[in-house]
Amino acid sequence: MKYTIRLFLILLFVTLGINVFGQNSTLDSILELRKLSKNKTLPIKDRLTYATNASQLSHDLGVDSTLLNSNRNLSYTYLISGDYEAFGSTSHSNLELALKLRDSIAIATTNSNLGWYYYQIEGDNIRSYDYYLRALKYYDALGDLKEKVEVLTGIATIQDDEKDYLGSEQNAIEVLKIINSVEENEGITLYEDKYICLNLLGIISLKLKNYDKSIEYNNQAFSITDKLQNGDYLQLQSKNNLAIAYRSKGNLEKALEIYEEILEEHDVLSEDLSFYSLIIVNRTFTEFLIGDYEFNNLESEFKRALKISDSVDDQYSELAASIDLAKFYKANDKKELAKKYAEISYNISRDIPINDLYLESMRILSQLTEGEESRSYLEHHIKLSDSLLTVERNVRNKFARIELETEQLEEANQKMSQQLIWLLAVSGGLVLTIILVYIIITQRAKNKELKFEQDQQKANEEIYNLMLSQQDKVDEARANEKKRISEELHDGVLGRLFGTRLSLDSLNFSEGKEAIQSRSAYIKELMTIENDIRKISHDLNTDFVSGSGFMDIVSELIEKQTMAYQLESSFDYTDDINWENVPNKTKINIYRIIQESLQNIYKHAKAKTVKISIQLKINVIWLSIIDDGHGFDVNKSKKGIGIKNINSRVNEVEGTAKFNSAINKGTEVNIMIPYKN
Repeated sequence: MKYTIRLFLILLFVTLGINVFGQNSTLDSILELRKLSKNKTLPIKDRLTYATNASQLSHDLGVDSTLLNSNRNLSYTYLISGDYEAFGSTSHSNLELALKLRDSIAIATTNSNLGWYYYQIEGDNIRSYDYYLRALKYYDALGDLKEKVEVLTGIATIQDDEKDYLGSEQNAIEVLKIINSVEENEGITLYEDKYICLNLLGIISLKLKNYDKSIEYNNQAFSITDKLQNGDYLQLQSKNNLAIAYRSKGNLEKALEIYEEILEEHDVLSEDLSFYSLIIVNRTFTEFLIGDYEFNNLESEFKRALKISDSVDDQYSELAASIDLAKFYKANDKKELAKKYAEISYNISRDIPINDLYLESMRILSQLTEGEESRSYLEHHIKLSDSLLTVERNVRNKFARIELETEQLEEANQKMSQQLIWLLAVSGGLVLTIILVYIIITQRAKNKELKFEQDQQKANEEIYNLMLSQQDKVDEARANEKKRISEELHDGVLGRLFGTRLSLDSLNFSEGKEAIQSRSAYIKELMTIENDIRKISHDLNTDFVSGSGFMDIVSELIEKQTMAYQLESSFDYTDDINWENVPNKTKINIYRIIQESLQNIYKHAKAKTVKISIQLKINVIWLSIIDDGHGFDVNKSKKGIGIKNINSRVNEVEGTAKFNSAINKGTEVNIMIPYKN
């Protein structure tokens, strides 16, 4: 369960991470999935899931070398899971990709895998031989002796199956030489490969009737079985091969002695009843050949072997028992029983098929029957024998043709390599020329871009100077206004206050109705002066340059350009923005955005009216420009110069821009810029 959760988290990370982290994060996920697929402590089903997901991610990533490594890992996981069809299919795909990448190691390994697949799973010796031979050529070139041993052993085994005994023996001896070289130079003993090779040489020597050599090789194979996994069982197999060699040589007593030794290993034999049945048959038939036997005892042993074969439904050991039993009954003049078991062996060997025993069954049946039936078996025997000889010759010829074609392919590859070198040289020169042309064009483009930036900078400086000039005018106006108010206070209000104060002082000691009326008049004068002071205070409190400064500059820009472009316009702005606190960089870019937008409207939109608004919304300066022009497809025009320029300016002030437009429906541009008061 925890591995399932882990897989889900990895895939979730990959799904979310591809856009954020790019190829590196995806590659890390692929490597992690491959690692999990190789974890031998996990169930094979989970390992296969990890390998499949790694392969799918690699396919999505689109890097051939990564895909090849993931697919090779996937094919191996298919192999150990027992899905041989998927293993073969994936190996074919891997070979195509390896050839495309010219990855020699991957080409060699994949050819070797396909050689194994066609031999062990499909039973197609010709295709297997072809793939093995291709793998051999690459391992030769790579100098990989260990892999060469396995591939060459596979080739020798196929040659043995196809009765090319001399070719098989030659390759098997070559394998032994390589193994000895590895042992001597690298200090590594390849026991398993050595055993397989010695065992194969023992079998080949027996078929070539070189019995002493067969005994020698089988003894050497037997001597290293204790160093192998399942060594006890392999010892018994080597002993059986020795016994067959001794029996074929004529040393029946030695063969019988070995069989008796094998039958003492009850624990090992009980694990493979088919092999146990075969040993009983071989021991019993050896006793029959010696000649000193009790009929009932041998008959009972043959039938015991058949019973064991039936119990495990093994046709091979049943075939061995039935054909030997047919020979036994024939020698003891029990023709009906001999014919019965000869027919059983005939049917089994035809179905499996095992051609040697099939031919021998027909030979025995031709001797046990009479007339037309006997002739039919004999003619069939001759016909099949001739056909098999033809097939064997054709197979050997095919092997020779495959070797020749492989050599021709190598020569063609060498010629192609030479041509490729020339092609690369010419291509290199062409690429260098293209690079130089590209550099020149790019440099020119950069120069144009630099000049454009300089022009932009100059324009920005002009706007900035204009703003400074306007600010100077505002400051000058403020200074003049302060001077006017000061003079008005000094010459007007203060003089009147001074005169009133003196008049009131002169009335301090006066009484009567007339004095009271005078005081009342002076109090009214004070009230008039109070109102004048309040008016001056109100004037001071009012922003006498309200709407001036930056908004005046923008208003002047809009008024002049819309008049030149013959556009009806409206400009609405808020007084809530303290433009003195807004950075000059922001003001310059707002000015340029409005300027460029008006130019775009005039050049492209063919509008009649334009509405421009600058508002403050939740600490965001919101610039809106709306026209009733032709409009445009926003998705198709994202890369237009006008839109790119506006986006560039908006990005400079860390703002955002939205374009809403459609054909014949006008355009609305909304610019949002952060405002810090």
